[in-house]
Amino acid sequence: MGKALIIGAGGVANVVVHKCCQNPEVFEEICIASRTKSKCDAMKAVLDGGKTKITTAQIDADDTEALIELINDYKPDMVINVALPYQDLTIMDACLATGVHYLDTANYEPLDIPKFEYKWQWAYKEKFEKAGLTAILGSGFDPGVTGVYSAYAMKHYFDEIHTIDILDANAGDHGYPFATNFNPEINIREITAKGRYWEEGDWIETEPLEIKRVYNFPQIGDKDMYLLYHEELESLAQNIKGLKKIRFFMTFSERYITHLNVLENVGMTSIKPIMYQGMEIQPLQFLKAVLPDPASLGPRTKGKTNIGCIFTGVKDGQPKTYYVYNVCDHEACYAEVGSQAISYTTGVPAMIGAKLLLEGKWKKPGVYNVEEMDPDPFMEELSKQGLPWVEDFNPVLVD
Repeated sequence: MGKALIIGAGGVANVVVHKCCQNPEVFEEICIASRTKSKCDAMKAVLDGGKTKITTAQIDADDTEALIELINDYKPDMVINVALPYQDLTIMDACLATGVHYLDTANYEPLDIPKFEYKWQWAYKEKFEKAGLTAILGSGFDPGVTGVYSAYAMKHYFDEIHTIDILDANAGDHGYPFATNFNPEINIREITAKGRYWEEGDWIETEPLEIKRVYNFPQIGDKDMYLLYHEELESLAQNIKGLKKIRFFMTFSERYITHLNVLENVGMTSIKPIMYQGMEIQPLQFLKAVLPDPASLGPRTKGKTNIGCIFTGVKDGQPKTYYVYNVCDHEACYAEVGSQAISYTTGVPAMIGAKLLLEGKWKKPGVYNVEEMDPDPFMEELSKQGLPWVEDFNPVLVD
């Protein structure tokens, strides 16, 4: 049915490649491209010989002209961007120049400012509409599945949704004193930024990790969770009509917080360059280099994740609550695709979004967040592709 160019060769890309090869009737051909071609070749070596034809390429995703040359040479139907969020705009520019569809899992973030928001990508809406191309933003889990959950709740269970709490729990244990489950640079920038939540039309800012709650997660138990700002809050606050309040919470252990505080206090989480032995280095990028590669955590990680959304609102004039979530097992993910659950829960939805685009179910000119699309085919695919969901109509609410 189609050809996809997959840009990136990290843990998430590995899951996307595996899942594309599990759906060869849609992904007849894929090309894996990254700055380090040997990583692409390693993925190809594992999966070669199946029904999906796999090729690899070397690419600097910061270089729009090189991207254009690669796309024109390979002629894909779409690009699946699982590179770094700093590269979203160069890849979108290349897609526009070559007439191919676009999908990513995380919104654009300037390299030199720890700020992530959708305004830069939303500004492409008219360009993609005029080109007759589809760009799907944030087709991971959060953002991604959480947006689909929200659209599904609105479509099937509510006349009005008044509050959304997104809860992201990872009870996995990799055995290291401190490591991050996805790109350390992105992860630490996200956590050390000020928190924000949306209420009654205004953004309310908090100090980093200022607001803490304890929640009893199904299959995981009581976990400390902290309020963060997360990108899907921005789009859901706009796209879920009648919404009065939306928050995002993520779990962290006491040990993780202690390590992070120490690293921050000594300046290792800073993105401001410093001079060292006549060279300019960024402390956070150096820290990333000495921490374990998230892709290496798969064989070591045991335990489960639980990510979902709790909704309150009204149906037929009556108050209603609804909790929908997925529980994912790290060891089961590694056994299937060689990645831990954090990569799995991002990579599977990326493949699903791409599949629906190629099938025409999620194809319309413009730039869209996932909650603006029909949630039903995506929810159906989640159950088929390894991320089944559970519903609870009487959940414990977060105070």
